[in-house]
Amino acid sequence: MQVTETLNSGLKREIKVSVPAGDMEARLEKRLSAAKDKVRINGFRPGKVPMQHMRKMYGKSFMAEVVNEILTDSTRTIIAERGEKAAMQPDVVMTEDEKEAEKILAGGADFEFSLSYEVIPAIEIKDFTDIKVLRPVYDVPESEIDEQVNRVAESARTYEPKTGKAAEGDRVTIDYVGKIDGVAFDGGTGGDQPLVLGSKEFIPGFEDQLIGAKAGDEKLVTVTFPENYQAGHLAGKEATFDVTVKEVAAPGKLEVNDETAKNLGLESLEKLRDIVRGQIENQFGAMTRQKVKRQLLDQLDGSYQFEAPSKLVEAEFGNIWSQVTRDLEIAGRTFADEETTEEEARAEYQRLAERRVRLGLVLAEIGEKAGVTVSDEELQRGLFDTVRRYPGNQQQEVFDFYRNNPSALVNLRAPLFEEKVVDHLLSQITVTDKKVTKEELLADDEDEASEKPAKKASAKKADKADKAEGEEPKKKAAPKKKAKEADAE
Repeated sequence: MQVTETLNSGLKREIKVSVPAGDMEARLEKRLSAAKDKVRINGFRPGKVPMQHMRKMYGKSFMAEVVNEILTDSTRTIIAERGEKAAMQPDVVMTEDEKEAEKILAGGADFEFSLSYEVIPAIEIKDFTDIKVLRPVYDVPESEIDEQVNRVAESARTYEPKTGKAAEGDRVTIDYVGKIDGVAFDGGTGGDQPLVLGSKEFIPGFEDQLIGAKAGDEKLVTVTFPENYQAGHLAGKEATFDVTVKEVAAPGKLEVNDETAKNLGLESLEKLRDIVRGQIENQFGAMTRQKVKRQLLDQLDGSYQFEAPSKLVEAEFGNIWSQVTRDLEIAGRTFADEETTEEEARAEYQRLAERRVRLGLVLAEIGEKAGVTVSDEELQRGLFDTVRRYPGNQQQEVFDFYRNNPSALVNLRAPLFEEKVVDHLLSQITVTDKKVTKEELLADDEDEASEKPAKKASAKKADKADKAEGEEPKKKAAPKKKAKEADAE
């Protein structure tokens, strides 16, 4: 086998490989000999099939296997022997001429092909022990836990049907049909919908117009969807709802005690408080980690500036861009609405893609040198965590998808590996805790594009555009508002 480098420019490499016809013939004969004692051909005793007949029967198919074997094995060994790491699977180019291909399969010509690939640049890991980050810590007050416990307890509040007019705090059960310009719109119809007046669950103005209604009343409710409504085709538009009030019910006394907790499936109020506390602390803890990680990545980014493999950057940009354009489409908005242009947005996200690839390579190198690995048990837990983010009726489908697609599991392993590398780095650098208010913790960083690309196309205010997996299912188009807070489960 003759290997010749034909291109070495920056990270780009091209290798020409030539396998002499004699070597191909030797490989073929080895395969034919191995198969001779196994094949069963009418008219011949086992092991007595003439080699010429074997070649006639199986020559081309066996030679095709030889070609595939050479392509698979030589690609890997050539790059390894050169001491290189390919950024992505190399592109293989070989003859497309049918006559020439037939000649190779017949053993009458050398087999030639070329490999094109980009290498991962050599990365010299620098001393990172001098990196310093501030960890914002928010101590959740008991009053906030009490407030959330009360919200959870609301779901266990009892209601008793009443006669007379509905007042704020009463629960009405309604059927409704939403229309724009007299035409019913998708997602605007509901039946037997319970609604607590004053809960602000529906869009502004809807609930107010049902105060004073009685069971059996038919009401015409007129509202205007908010400009930032999640369904872009409804945002800012005036709509009417034909509403039928089927029942009015008065609330029972809200009691937060052990009995309330038992109605929610828990053994005691203390257990409920523990669960709520854990959920709130986990929520704010995730925000704290995100801000710490962003500081860490910002400092690593400042220390490592090198050319990133263009194919990796192209793939990362494609992922980001598809998420951005999908978000804009769902919101019914354009780049102009986001005070930018498509060209400006592309340039901004191209820079973000390059940064992400560079940092990914740096973290991979740090993790490899530190011996960081992801165990099968950790991968299994990660799979279950991912599956749980989907609605119950989709969980089995998502689980089967990952189990049946090894490449998807590889993609699932990557973020787990990255988080373990971040944990390793946090154990090596200086991390100083800083007490902050909730508002300070929730405040967007000036440039969050360093860690998460934005739904906002300008990327000036990044807002987690790469949360494609595990999003909560979309709420009905109307008249419900988009949920802003997650209740304790």
